[in-house]
This record gives sequence, structure tokens and C-alpha cells, in this order.
Amino acid sequence: MNILRKLGFFSAFTIPLFAIIGYYLGGWWNFSSIIITYIGLPIGDWLIGKDSVNPNENTVSALSEERFYRFTTYVWTYIQVATLFWGAYVFAYGNIGEWYFKLAFLIAMANVTGGVGITVAHELGHKSTKIEQFYAKVLLMTVSYMHFFIEHNKGHHVWVATPKDPATSRKGESLYRFYFRSVIGSYLSACEIEKERLRRKNISAWSFQNDMILYTILPFIFCGFLTISLYFYTGSFSWNVPIFFSVQSILGFSLLEAVNYIEHYGIVRNEIANGRFERVNPLHSWNSDYLITNFYLFQLQRHSDHHANASRRYQVLRHFDESPQMPQGYPAMMIMAMIPPLWFKVMDNRLEQWKLERGLE
Repeated sequence: MNILRKLGFFSAFTIPLFAIIGYYLGGWWNFSSIIITYIGLPIGDWLIGKDSVNPNENTVSALSEERFYRFTTYVWTYIQVATLFWGAYVFAYGNIGEWYFKLAFLIAMANVTGGVGITVAHELGHKSTKIEQFYAKVLLMTVSYMHFFIEHNKGHHVWVATPKDPATSRKGESLYRFYFRSVIGSYLSACEIEKERLRRKNISAWSFQNDMILYTILPFIFCGFLTISLYFYTGSFSWNVPIFFSVQSILGFSLLEAVNYIEHYGIVRNEIANGRFERVNPLHSWNSDYLITNFYLFQLQRHSDHHANASRRYQVLRHFDESPQMPQGYPAMMIMAMIPPLWFKVMDNRLEQWKLERGLE
């Protein structure tokens, strides 16, 4: 069973595979990645069901140190960067066809860089080793969202489920209203966090020691490198390269914000003093224990344990019965969130029922 569980995490690598196969088969096959992700995975979740089994606490320490699980995330980094270069090349110099095939191709690429890639970056960014943090930054650079490395760790995890967190969606707030608040608010929050870090060291915010300056510039440099590299490879310049990079970046980090929306919708921590809130615990995130999507997303759906224990590695994250539970996995919930009346009808009732069962206000 341990071998099967290990192999299960390689299922995420089918996302770039379907994007590549879809392109070479051509035409409507470019939609294959979208169909697999947003129709196939929900059907798989429905057929296979949930997996609420937790790792044996006696084995957690050894399981956390198994190199296989780190190796999987490291390999993903190289696969993503290579796929991005390939995607830019075929988008700019290949023959995808009609505009809707091109859009499908861009969404397929965003499923790679944003759907899975930011999930891996999120996992690696919480770790203390330099190599894991480096890989996290590389992955975030490919979607022009490097400030996430600062804001998520030092902002979101501190203020989650409070009004101070731009990445916590509020009850009655649509995905679309939340999206702009979170995208803008998270960037500004990262700027303030970095500014305060430098202030404590008596360093100007305009210093090159300000990581936000570097994180803002690096995606542009990478885009330029991507464009120039393909220019030398093909012998011709194409504006479609920076267009590809920009659009897949926006689509990629939009998937992240959709995930942020569903993970914390309507959850509120109690304020115990002026500006001080109760400690984060497994009650403060929505969870989904559907086996298939948990493999694809490196158990990101066990989100409560992650927030309560941020350094805990993905392979040992636990299920908690007391946590609020989603009715489906992330792909299906993201589709639901795009239809606000449906989302509110399902999730507001579920939120209130969960609070009633737990005796929460």
C-alpha cells in the first residue's frame, strides 16, 4: 500500500503530459487537459471516494524524511520549467490553430504552472532548506507570483481567517470580488512585510536588499530570457513568446486565488483581545479528503493540518473529522465557485450547519 501511495503522487505528472499530447494530436485535443482536470478528476473522486486514513504517528518522523517525496517535488520543478519552454516555443512558432484552441492550450499550460506548480511551490516554500526554497522561488517566478513566498508564509499564515488576511474569503463574497481584493492586497501585504523586515535592520525599503524589488523584476527578466533564447533557437523574434508567458502567468496565479477562495470561505477565528486572535487550529480551513485529487495536489486538500502545522510535509498531513468538509475535491469546487449563486446555496448552508454542529457562533 505504501508503494501505491508513493506512485499516486506521480499522477500530477499527467497534467503536463496531457497538455503535450493534446497539442500534438491537434484541434479539439487541446481541450483534453481541461476535460481531464475539471471533469475527469471530479468523476474519479466520485467513483473512488474519500481516504481519511492518517499516517501512524510512530512512523511520521521516518516518513517525513523519506527522500522519495522530496525527489518528486524536485523533479516537478525541472519538468515544469522544461514544459514552459516547450509551451512558449509551440505557441509562438507552432501551429495550434483557431483562437479557441490557443486559449485551451494556455489553460492547459496554466494547469501545469498554476494548478500543480504553485501547489508544489507552496509545499517547498514552507521548508527550511535552501534548495527547497530555491525551487519554490523558481516555480513562482514562472507564474510571475514570487511575492507569494513572502506573503503566504509571513502574512497569510499569521492572519488567516481574520479580516487582516487578504487571502481569506468572507461569507457572501463572490470569487470575483475576492479575486481582485486578494491579488492586490496580497502584493501590498508582501511589500509591507518586507518593508517592516528592513526597517528593523535600519535598511531603506528602496535598498536592493528588499526582496520584493527582486521578486517583482525577476519574472520580467525570465520572460526576456525565454524570448531571447527562442529567438536564437529559431532565428526569428515573436511577440507571441511574451504574450504566452504573460497570459499563462495570469491564468496560473488565478487558479491559486480560486484555491485560496475555496480553502477558507467564511471561516473566522475568534478575537481574544484587541488585534489578537485565537491560535490557528484544524477548524480554520475547509478540507477535502477525496483520494484522486489529493494525489494530484500533493494532499493540499488536507489544508487544516497544514495551517496548524505549516512545516509538516505533504506525505504526513492528517485528516480531522472536526474540520469543515467540502462536498467535492478542489477542481469541482473551483467550478462551483465560478457560479456564485450555486456556491452560496451549497456552501453557506454547509458552513452554518458545520458551525451549528460544533457549537460555534
